[in-house]
Amino acid sequence: MLETDVKLNPEMTADERLSAIRDAYNQDRSQMTLMLAHQLKIQEVEILRALQGDAAYELDSSRWEEIIRDFEALGEVTVIVSNGATTIEVFGQFGKFFNKDGFLNIRTDSLDMHIRGWELASVFAFKKPSHLDKHESLSFQFYDRRGNSAFKVFLNFGGHDPSPELMQTYNELIQKFAKQ
Repeated sequence: MLETDVKLNPEMTADERLSAIRDAYNQDRSQMTLMLAHQLKIQEVEILRALQGDAAYELDSSRWEEIIRDFEALGEVTVIVSNGATTIEVFGQFGKFFNKDGFLNIRTDSLDMHIRGWELASVFAFKKPSHLDKHESLSFQFYDRRGNSAFKVFLNFGGHDPSPELMQTYNELIQKFAKQ
């Protein structure tokens, strides 16, 4: 794991803090933002906010359910969920949506998720070199009210760069759900 030499301190202005976070990320753009956040002792969402307009594009989080429902047309994707102790990666397809007791449920043969939308606060489209093999990966990342990752949806996950068609779909989703 790359150790960053960037240190954040309370005396920094907001612009200095954003610049320092960008500098730490740019030391190795393929690094996992989860690990960088741990090193910088910040919430992971701060990294994506610092990269807004570069590698990250904030989407309208009030439309989180529409965004998720549009994932069905993408076919199989990789969904990553991390908490303080564990990370799980699932390869599956979104679909068979239904709402019950405030949850958005996804119940396909390959993906079983129960999303508490009231906990979601931020959504980003994020493009970066994969930490596995440096091929460009495209993802949509959902963050909770505390700034922690709720889950990430990778349209491609290593092995090859995204096809032109996948890039077009990714960009169309960004335009459709862009934060105003």
